[in-house]
Amino acid sequence: MDFIKGIEGDYIESKGDNLIFDVKGIHHPKERKICFIRFYPDPQGDRERDGQKFTKIYDLKERQAFLKENYPKYLFFSEELDLELQGVKNEDIKKIYTPRDHFKDLHEKGCTSKVEEYSQLLCELFIREGNVPEGSIGITGSSMVGLNKEESDLDLIIYGTHTSLEFQEELKKIFNASNKCRMYDFKEYKSHYEWRVGGSNIPFEDFMKSEKRKLHQGKFHGIDFFIRYIKSPEDWKGSFYDFKYTDYGRIKLEAKIVDSTDSIFTPCSYKINALKILNFPDKSKDINARDILEVNSFRGRYCEHAREGEIVVIEGKLERVCFKSKKEYFRVLLGDQVEDKMIIM
Repeated sequence: MDFIKGIEGDYIESKGDNLIFDVKGIHHPKERKICFIRFYPDPQGDRERDGQKFTKIYDLKERQAFLKENYPKYLFFSEELDLELQGVKNEDIKKIYTPRDHFKDLHEKGCTSKVEEYSQLLCELFIREGNVPEGSIGITGSSMVGLNKEESDLDLIIYGTHTSLEFQEELKKIFNASNKCRMYDFKEYKSHYEWRVGGSNIPFEDFMKSEKRKLHQGKFHGIDFFIRYIKSPEDWKGSFYDFKYTDYGRIKLEAKIVDSTDSIFTPCSYKINALKILNFPDKSKDINARDILEVNSFRGRYCEHAREGEIVVIEGKLERVCFKSKKEYFRVLLGDQVEDKMIIM
């Protein structure tokens, strides 16, 4: 299966300043890739590659502020998405790193760290016991750009719509086998709770309703791992310019999940039947609940978050979606680490 470079899971290094960005999504403008700053050269940094030290930025707002102050050329406003974004123009790209190439390189050149070794072993386990084709799996994250620490997580990508959906079923068997691959235990969920909810004050009980059943994360030989799934190119639905989004402000609503098939993918998507609007967006009090059809997110924390038939309370950004200048509907986008929520009732 052929995937173009510069999609979710890939990293980009910029020319001249050696900034490293992680690519977001699968649709991009013609002249640049939408990607967010992840590592930057810093003499005081705690990571090192080829004699140069780097610092990692985690928080999205901190990433935005860092670029605004130091590298504003990597910020742009997208009329299509009605949003200020981060991105690197094509002529400023020094290198695109892909998880598929990284996995292949480890096979050919060997591993130089514990993170690389166990990432490779986990991929091989999934190929052997999960029936994942070797060309449909890769290793992303800090090790892909040589900036991992000893305690870094294992970050894997699985490519292909059907491959991903079928592998999710195989994962249940893998977790039940004695192969050092398991789901989190209660104590580990407790320790992850604070940074997973991101200061949003979601009660632990509500956090656990979703978290305890997610299959895309766990422990392998005692190391945290996280899997992202990418749909097949034929399922990407149009191009960047086929969509036009308009920001309508924040909304809170109660909804029923009517289809969660695409909840495992990045970006994740849920089809909903909006039952009741609890707080209308400031920009419009005339929104009809029946016109809100989807919930989407580029954040991994919302993957596998709710299931078909469940009632959820959602807080996020309401957007009007226009596809190919014809079909119009509304969606809720979950992106803000503190304010946005999807809680099972």
